[in-house]
Amino acid sequence: MANLPDESFRDTIGTIDEEGHRRFIFPKKPSGKFYDYRKWVSYFLLLILVANPFVKINGNQFMMFNVLERRFNIFGFPFWPQDFYIFVVFMIVGVVFVVLFTVIFGRIFCGWICPQTIFLEMVFRRIEYWIEGDRGAQIRLSKQEWNAEKIRKKGLKWFLFFIISFFIANVFLAYLIGSDVLIHMVEEGPENHVSTLISLGIFTGVFYFVFVWFREQVCIIACPYGRLQGVLLDNKSINVAYDYVRGEKELGRAKFNKQEDRAASGKGDCIDCKQCVHVCPTGIDIRNGVQLECINCTACIDECNTIMDSVGLPQGLIRYASEDEIEKKAKFKFTTRMKGYTAVLVILIGVLTGLLFLRTEVETTILRLPGQLFQHKGDKISNIYTFKIINKTSRDFDSIHFVLHNIKGNIKIVGEPHLHVLKQGMIEGTLFIEINQFLLDNDKTKLEIEVYNKNKKIETTRTNFLSPRSFD
Repeated sequence: MANLPDESFRDTIGTIDEEGHRRFIFPKKPSGKFYDYRKWVSYFLLLILVANPFVKINGNQFMMFNVLERRFNIFGFPFWPQDFYIFVVFMIVGVVFVVLFTVIFGRIFCGWICPQTIFLEMVFRRIEYWIEGDRGAQIRLSKQEWNAEKIRKKGLKWFLFFIISFFIANVFLAYLIGSDVLIHMVEEGPENHVSTLISLGIFTGVFYFVFVWFREQVCIIACPYGRLQGVLLDNKSINVAYDYVRGEKELGRAKFNKQEDRAASGKGDCIDCKQCVHVCPTGIDIRNGVQLECINCTACIDECNTIMDSVGLPQGLIRYASEDEIEKKAKFKFTTRMKGYTAVLVILIGVLTGLLFLRTEVETTILRLPGQLFQHKGDKISNIYTFKIINKTSRDFDSIHFVLHNIKGNIKIVGEPHLHVLKQGMIEGTLFIEINQFLLDNDKTKLEIEVYNKNKKIETTRTNFLSPRSFD
């Protein structure tokens, strides 16, 4: 019977020891070409992430997810509950894009774009390296008794982590309730907004817990994306991968010996230095193949390339590659599955674009009052309606009125004849529509009602008008 590869590593995760206790990861500080690229990408994304709730387009917050009031802004487009179908299409487009990206490039989103990874690796860990030192120094400090040095370093680190967590919580709150509301609350003082202060404290506690203790467990345990990639990846997907053909060769891994001709010895190029393991932020051995815990952060690529340079071997033992490229030297191909996802994504983007262009700035609903029949007023028939006007824009409408389009008649608004609707506000009211009976051909006439702000038409809505049945 052929010897099966050792897959026992898949029965455990790198952050749990044999007794089931949490094993903290002390990754070596990364360095190299890919790490430099990641820093620039991360700083750019951090800037966007922090600025998003404070940037406005046409008076609308660039990004806002006000779940409580069911108001959302995406790329400056405001979405009300009535626009929820557009918001759903937005989300579906995002999911399909991530799926397509994963099918082609694996879990690269996690290592390069995910806010959890960016904050942990590019903010909190860099502070940790600055205060406690690199991997070896952190391990020694962790095992050290609680003396003045350990209290000073841990205390400073935890204090800075709390300040940053509090800052992140404020930014997160700005996404939820709006930056203007948040700034107004800050100006009024916390004593006037105790409930918001409690929410802020909860958010701060959650972020502090995640970045101080839970850390990479979010990616391994909490995030469903790791499980999703197991379904989406195949042998043609590009991942951070170890070239086991080159690394193992006939005799497998072996320590480096500068006195021997390694190419002729039959030993693999992997010198078993384990630096790729030490630098991994989730504590895995990339040489075991594709694993759920791998977030494609490329730290192992940089570290392996550095080691290869130091021993005079070619770079790329760990690199971006597909399983087929490593095993069969096959070039990347845009597969049928990738084409299918791409087609779905293009169609969805087309649908979303059309919906955005067709979306009106003002949404008006006019409905007959339930349970009410028409009324005779001389030679005229009258129906009573309720109306609702939603202003989705960032400007006020101060003179809204209605005009019948497809038939002659009168519209009488109960109260003020001209309506005032605040920006991103809503009004409701009652109106009567009166039409001469001789203009009505049947007992249910479809009306087109134009909505004007001063002399500018802003929307056309439709409703039904009931009248006596004609017996011609």
